[in-house]
Amino acid sequence: MFDLLRKNISRYIDLSNDEFERFAAPFNLMAFKRKDVVLAEGGYCLFEGFVVSGCFKVYYLNENGNEQTLYFALEGWWITDLDSLINNVPSILNIEALEDSEVLMISKKDKEDLYKDLPQTEKLFRIMNQQSSVALQRRILSLTGKTADKRYLEFLVKYPGLEQRLNQQQIASYLGITHEFLSKIRKKIHLKNDSL
Repeated sequence: MFDLLRKNISRYIDLSNDEFERFAAPFNLMAFKRKDVVLAEGGYCLFEGFVVSGCFKVYYLNENGNEQTLYFALEGWWITDLDSLINNVPSILNIEALEDSEVLMISKKDKEDLYKDLPQTEKLFRIMNQQSSVALQRRILSLTGKTADKRYLEFLVKYPGLEQRLNQQQIASYLGITHEFLSKIRKKIHLKNDSL
């Protein structure tokens, strides 16, 4: 269970075995069933979670009450609402398990204690937050500047194999389109590929 976490953080910082044990100690393994809500709009986010297994969607409800998915979090991804966590404000996001899942959770206080005990963890989370900001910027640019066809193709590249784990409505929510329009895009791409 901690092997995936160690592999993930080793991309950014090097920890000895003893340091990694100290790093991993405050994480608690939590199990979630499909459709369990980890964070609901209006609640306060008090955690960061590392997905060990399963899949989550991180979304909000737009003015029309429709879901708009920001991202999917699979094995090796992190889940949280940074705005709520950092600024102690009510969340506008919802985090829901799409499959039976396991997450290693760390509280804000335990994370801050790690900063004192293992100063390199501050570098780790700084880099991760920077990468998250870049990913969200790219996501906004994609939603505002690319066609639905291109967004769908980007989705297939960004999340290989995930299409088989999601329903059409979930993918459409991520792309910012209706599931009917997604069907047309899939059909068009399939026909184009068949003609090659």
